[in-house]
Amino acid sequence: GIAAAVDRGDARAAGELATEHGVTLFVLLLAAFQVMLGRYTGRTDIGVGTPVVGRSRQETEDLLGFFVNNLVIRTDLAGDPSFVDFLDQVRGVVLDAFGNQDVPFEHLVDALRPDRDLSRNPLFQVMFEVQHLEPFLPALGDAAIEPIYSGTPVAKFDLTATVQQRANGTLRCLFEYPT
Repeated sequence: GIAAAVDRGDARAAGELATEHGVTLFVLLLAAFQVMLGRYTGRTDIGVGTPVVGRSRQETEDLLGFFVNNLVIRTDLAGDPSFVDFLDQVRGVVLDAFGNQDVPFEHLVDALRPDRDLSRNPLFQVMFEVQHLEPFLPALGDAAIEPIYSGTPVAKFDLTATVQQRANGTLRCLFEYPT
C-alpha cells in the first residue's frame, strides 16, 4: 500500500471548505475521491463502499459484538458537474444511505441480484473510510510512543482508501490494493 500525510493546515482548510458547503469532512473527502476515480477510470457511474458502525438503535448501544455494515455510495458524474454540484449530490446520497444503514448488506445483495463472481464483492470493488483516531498511548517518561498500523495480508478490494483523522489535526491517507 501507499501512505500519504496531509498537514494540519491543509486538513484545517479541508474542514473549513466542508463547513462552508454544509457537509462533513467525510462527504467532502468522499466526493473528492469519487471525482478522482471518475477521472482515472473514465466512468461516470461511481460506486464506493463505506463501513458504518451499525449501532443506530438504542438497544444495541451496550451490546458487545461486531455490528459493522457496508453501505454503497453510488454517484453520477455524467455531464461533468461542477465540484460544488457534485458535492451536493454526494451529500444527498450519503444521507439516504445512512438513513438505510440498518438494512444488512446481504439483504441488499439478495434484493438486487447482481451477477455474482465469488472472487469479488458483488456491489463495489472500492472501499472508502474515514477513521477518527484518538489513540490511548501510555506515558512512559521521555519515551516517544507511536502506534504502528499494519495492513491486512490480502487486499479485500481493488482499492481501499482510509483517511485517518489524527489527534494532532493532521490526516493520514492509506491506500491498499492488490499487487
